Amino acid sequence: MYYIYKCLTLYNFSDRINLEMEEIDMASLTTAINVNVDTKVKEEATSILKSLGLNMSTAINMFLAQVVKRDGIPFEVVNPKPSKELLEALQEGALIEKEIREGKRAGYRNASEMLRSIIDD
Repeated sequence: MYYIYKCLTLYNFSDRINLEMEEIDMASLTTAINVNVDTKVKEEATSILKSLGLNMSTAINMFLAQVVKRDGIPFEVVNPKPSKELLEALQEGALIEKEIREGKRAGYRNASEMLRSIIDD
């Protein structure tokens, strides 16, 4: 069994410092957490942490300490913002859909039908 010793500093009225050693059982200071993580993410994270001189346990303990310290997630959690190109592509897709419904553009039920149309033109 592992033990650590905690040094208690006690001040009395004559400004003398008295030190007492208190034995603390390490097993009572830690608890296990089981987490399911994507294998690829774990492998990449382990590699990055190793290059930083950390292991997974230390990194998770650092994260949890920051959650407690900040009283929340220690980084911004937001929905990803679509890029300008993606927004333009979505608008173009909506316009094409509208033109097909209005009969201004040919529509296809499947890829074979589309390919036949391309070859015929």
